[in-house]
Amino acid sequence: MATYAIGDIQGCYDELQALLECVNFSQSDQLWLAGDLVNRGPKSLETLRFLYRIRDRVTITLGNHDLHLLAVYSGALKPKKSDTFQDILQADDAKTLLTWLRSQPLLVTDEQLGFTMVHAGIPPQWSLKKAHKRAHEVEVILQSTLANEFFKRMYGNQPACWSADLEGFDRLRIITNYFTRMRFCDTKGRMEFSAKGTLSSQPSGFMPWFSHRGKVLAKSRIIFGHWAALEGKADRANVYALDTGCVWGGTLTALRLEDQQLFSVNSKMRYGN
Repeated sequence: MATYAIGDIQGCYDELQALLECVNFSQSDQLWLAGDLVNRGPKSLETLRFLYRIRDRVTITLGNHDLHLLAVYSGALKPKKSDTFQDILQADDAKTLLTWLRSQPLLVTDEQLGFTMVHAGIPPQWSLKKAHKRAHEVEVILQSTLANEFFKRMYGNQPACWSADLEGFDRLRIITNYFTRMRFCDTKGRMEFSAKGTLSSQPSGFMPWFSHRGKVLAKSRIIFGHWAALEGKADRANVYALDTGCVWGGTLTALRLEDQQLFSVNSKMRYGN
């Protein structure tokens, strides 16, 4: 049995199938998916249906595009012109698929494998225990009657820095932003959202979240996606950047957790805009 972690699929179903064929994915193998399963690519519905069919062998952390789909489905937000998940919204099995998607976590740790997975990042000031506790705060809301209200208030760049005194939707928003949107932050965990490029493009006073001497990074191997501009290259040992820009014409990448071997397949075409 092997465990394969894959970066942002974003509806690139054909490339996902090609990658699984490349690694000879079998019924005894497991998949870890670092979020952004849908949107921008051409086959979000096929992707979600396939993953739901094999859900007993799939571990997922939610990404910002997954949350956006759930917010649109709930009626809390209107779709964007660039969204490509209308097929999911109109599908007969939409409720089944999206109820399952909404039940997925923001953060996953497997102590036996020695890996933690998140879509975007973990702020340097949090321990792994605290990160899981705060992820759970959002996960509980997603499963509650307050989910629609949360989706209405989910978007926004403020507050940009964590404080234990934060309450309500401000607290939930910053937790969500850390796990699903963060790229650059300062030593105190203050996020900077405008920069999305390579490591050399970091704004003054900020560094990639994984470049800080964080509590989690000192003890855990971290898998994340979200940052296609890195092209799979982080500047920190035991940190694995798996968004290699398939939807932008790059590759779809898998990491076999047992031996850290990488596999990739080329994008069939550039889908994103």
